[in-house]
Amino acid sequence: MTATREPSVHGSDALRLMGADIEVPLVSGERRRYVNLDYAASAPALQRVRDAVGDLLDWYSSVHRGAGFKSRASTAAYEGARESIRRFVNARPDDAVIITRNTTDSINLLAGTLPEGTHVVAFAGEHHANLLPWQRCGVRYIAVPETPAEALERLEATLRELPACPDPHLVAVTGASNVTGDIWPIAEMGRIAHDNGARLLVDAAQLAPHAPIDMQRDGIDFLAFSGHKLYAPYGAGALIGERDWLSAGDPFLRGGGAVKVVTIDETVWADLPDRQEAGSPNVVGAVALGVACDTLAEAGMDAIAAEEADLVAYARERLGEVDGFEHYRVWPSDHPRVGLLTFNLGAMPYDLLAAVLSAEHGIGIRHGCFCAHPLMMRLLRVDDAEARRLIDEARAGSHERLPGAARMSLGLGSTRAEVDALADALRAIAADGPQWTYAVNPATDQYEPDPDPRPLPSLPMRLVEHPHAHGESA
Repeated sequence: MTATREPSVHGSDALRLMGADIEVPLVSGERRRYVNLDYAASAPALQRVRDAVGDLLDWYSSVHRGAGFKSRASTAAYEGARESIRRFVNARPDDAVIITRNTTDSINLLAGTLPEGTHVVAFAGEHHANLLPWQRCGVRYIAVPETPAEALERLEATLRELPACPDPHLVAVTGASNVTGDIWPIAEMGRIAHDNGARLLVDAAQLAPHAPIDMQRDGIDFLAFSGHKLYAPYGAGALIGERDWLSAGDPFLRGGGAVKVVTIDETVWADLPDRQEAGSPNVVGAVALGVACDTLAEAGMDAIAAEEADLVAYARERLGEVDGFEHYRVWPSDHPRVGLLTFNLGAMPYDLLAAVLSAEHGIGIRHGCFCAHPLMMRLLRVDDAEARRLIDEARAGSHERLPGAARMSLGLGSTRAEVDALADALRAIAADGPQWTYAVNPATDQYEPDPDPRPLPSLPMRLVEHPHAHGESA
């Protein structure tokens, strides 16, 4: 086995993460440093982000229209975040940068502003955030391609079948799959889209924290990503893109801040970005996201991506040595991917595996279908008849366990030692099974420790236990 080493970029003080040394209780009564292998769902805050938010709160006030000096300072911080976001993805100088809640909010916003008659093309393996909003827009889905070359061929063929311009066309694709980790050939897709009179939207929720993005170089017309995956979990995301579509029609949300003047009978909407930022904006979230973008850019996204590529290759090697480990992928194993692996372990139910890793080993992973049901059904070979049965059961109110898997995902705080910890835990589970008792919670049909003696942490806010639900966030 290769000796453990700590990544040079990831281990820098500038990229220090909050909660990195937290210990968690195990069902055995021990405490152990938490091994976070769930970055793809939500990443912890950078220390710099937390510090910046703390500094901002002393100066927090209303933005854009306040006459007070604190309002002036908060407005400058809010608009500075917008510029940091623009620079992080090398957007065009005239692109709109709209502060949203997250990637889902961003894509729904764009879907609500498309010109009438827009033809949308998307792939069936997308995250639900880039799958469901288009269903009301006349979307054409392309089946999950077996290779990147096939993805490009099918995209070009599909675009050529659409009505010729002036009908508007939009290609909506992921930057990196949250299930397989595959990085999609965005530059080539941008070229194909533009050659066929279409615009390109990239869902960069999984790509932005792990690899460099260059909107100008790659021909990306619209880009969406989330702060909670970019080490700024303060409730903000961003939509960056061309102004004409985002200015068309009524705003996605109607309310204060989005207008120039209002009477009972008429409304004159504001220009971008105010037009699409109705209500009091999330100044704290925007600043957190801007600081995260600046911090990652300073560290160098190329260096971060290179070290993560080494670590995910190491993880694939170590986990592949475990009996019963089944890694799910579509594209060839040597294709570039972000740091995540989706897998099952023999016949063990995926939710039981996740519960055992947490309760007995202090390791956090994700499990389920990762908000990408069509892709998971493809990977797990669920046929149409079984899919139809699952839909019927869900409509009848059943909590029946869906076919699914486990997912480990890497981030700035990940090390080879943590990969080794997961490999050792999986090896022990494969050999000896769970060492505690577990039962299916009838409210969720998910395995949980039974009993579960682990106390919640002592925190200065009200804590209410809530059962895990099927509505996954990543």
